[in-house]
Amino acid sequence: MSKDLTKTGTKGVPGEIDLDDAGDAGYAKSLAPRHISMIAIGGAIGTGLFLGAGGRLAIAGPSLAISYAIAGVFAFLVVRALGELVLHRPSSGSFVSYAREFLGEKGAYVAGWMYVLNWATTGMADITAVALYVHYWGAFTSVPQWLLALIALAVVVSVNLISVRLFGEMEFWFAIIKVAAIVVFLIVGIVLLATQHKIAGQTPGLHMISDNGGWFPHGVAQMVIVLQGVVFAYAAIEMVGITAGETAEPAKVVPKAINSITWRIALFYVGSVVLLVMLLPWSAYHAGESPFVTVFSKMGVPAIGGIMNAVVLTAAMSSLNSGLYSTGRILRSLAAAGSAPKFTGKMSARAVPYGGIFFTAGFALIGVALNAWLPGEAFDIVVNIASLGVISTWIMIMVCHALFVRRARAGHAERPSYRLGGSPWVEIVTIAFLVFVVVEMGVQGGDVGRWTVALIIPIAGALTAGWYAIRRRD
Repeated sequence: MSKDLTKTGTKGVPGEIDLDDAGDAGYAKSLAPRHISMIAIGGAIGTGLFLGAGGRLAIAGPSLAISYAIAGVFAFLVVRALGELVLHRPSSGSFVSYAREFLGEKGAYVAGWMYVLNWATTGMADITAVALYVHYWGAFTSVPQWLLALIALAVVVSVNLISVRLFGEMEFWFAIIKVAAIVVFLIVGIVLLATQHKIAGQTPGLHMISDNGGWFPHGVAQMVIVLQGVVFAYAAIEMVGITAGETAEPAKVVPKAINSITWRIALFYVGSVVLLVMLLPWSAYHAGESPFVTVFSKMGVPAIGGIMNAVVLTAAMSSLNSGLYSTGRILRSLAAAGSAPKFTGKMSARAVPYGGIFFTAGFALIGVALNAWLPGEAFDIVVNIASLGVISTWIMIMVCHALFVRRARAGHAERPSYRLGGSPWVEIVTIAFLVFVVVEMGVQGGDVGRWTVALIIPIAGALTAGWYAIRRRD
């Protein structure tokens, strides 16, 4: 155990450790309520919707909306559980700090490094998305995809290093742009439906679903197959827990931000997909192009497609920016406990954990290489790997919540008024769903899915070797 973690005994539990996370020290409480609220919104709207939905519509058709709804329910349960833990003890280390409290340092080590894997690979997906979006404009088609990815990474790293206040402002406006884009699409789509305005020679309406194979054009199995990608689409919702360590009133701000996630999921994901398949046949959408860009382009006004493409480009940059922010804080929490290289715990004079940010950016460079070697497959590969990180993070959150509730029922902790009910059955069902998604990825995910699941073995080996290397170092 790190010397930074001390037995204070404030909870009065024999042998238990009340952790004061040394990784929380030094942060500026400069994120305002509007920043937290919009970061939570931005976390629910990312690359998985703007880019990934096109390819998944081509696979699952209208049933993609059902996949989003199912995964959205479990995503909300996870973030609600995290919200209760945040009110129990706000920490920039978030679920890593809670894993340390309830599972010990090994639990924190696994939780933290799987989260870093999640965002390192998500960063690869984001820079891949940026390159694909930029290629939409003819002036950039001759620029190599890997070079565009490298430029995107350099820009976002530079922005992230300035200050947390600037990060909050950037994410605030990024989220505003994303929300505005979805709202504009929904309004335009509803008007098109109401006026029966033809798109690409076809009249929109419910018949677009029934005339093209119904809700399950390829069967229920395809709806299940896309679940791992759908889970990835919700990957950033847990970021609201990390921001709690840098706001002055987490008990007031965090519950409000989390509660609004339900209607966001229903409106932005489920509503958008249903509207997409009512405006055009599901077969009109394809991987590599945002479905929103597809709709606007086929309306016969190319400029609108270009504008939407710029918006989804912003979304990808926002996701990359958020990933660097969150892993910087998580790595600092790990480093403070001796579970990550010391330089990842370095803090700048502007209260920015630059060591962890540079570390994650270094891994994202692998995405640049993927874009050079496998430009056509890079997005699918890294999305699947990132899904493993997302799923492990969510499982850890639910395990920590169940252990916290057990401790509270034993009289050794006090639950806040904001809580997730139904423990431990809610946690068990959620974990079972997440494990099912991993199994399904291996069984139905083709060669990429099978190789992704097979990576669990070398990942476990790397985590084990890393743990003992760190303990020997100490």
